[in-house]
Amino acid sequence: MIKKNSLAAFALIVFMSFISCSDKDKFVVEKGKVGKITKETTVKELKEIFKKDSISSKLSGKVTEEDDYFQEEDEYYIYEKGGTLLLTITPKEQQDSLSTIKSIEIHDKRFATKNGINLESTFSEVNTNYALRVESTLLSVTLFLDELNATMTVDKEELGLKDFTIQQVSLEQIPDLAKIKSFVIWFD
Repeated sequence: MIKKNSLAAFALIVFMSFISCSDKDKFVVEKGKVGKITKETTVKELKEIFKKDSISSKLSGKVTEEDDYFQEEDEYYIYEKGGTLLLTITPKEQQDSLSTIKSIEIHDKRFATKNGINLESTFSEVNTNYALRVESTLLSVTLFLDELNATMTVDKEELGLKDFTIQQVSLEQIPDLAKIKSFVIWFD
């Protein structure tokens, strides 16, 4: 009787470990991987990967008949049941279900690197864990995390700088508590 209970308890522990690992993998961010999406994942496979979630898309082409405005890239939005936006996925080739992924913008704080870096991380946390390069744009500063093939942006407001300037910013000028505005993993 004790042997059967021990076997059942062991099987339950193994099963729970498998479930917790697979749930944890759902939100892992690495170079060439976001959750279950890898460099080899195609647009067609997104439906299977996110079968418990919702996918909406905005495809490239003419947006309205009255307008000459064209959207240049397809975008696939992954929503968790309940409406939380998780990811925005951009394929390499437009309107091609066999295309692989160009980039993924992360919108949910549960997606994190092995070092725990996510959308709620501060500049100091990112700078401590990764070698960074910095480039200024009109409204923000882009941080390049080459180890992850990723970019993060910080609003210039966080730096106390006026918008609409291309003033070069160094890493030393970014406050430790500056918040991350966006987090994108690139698959090229």
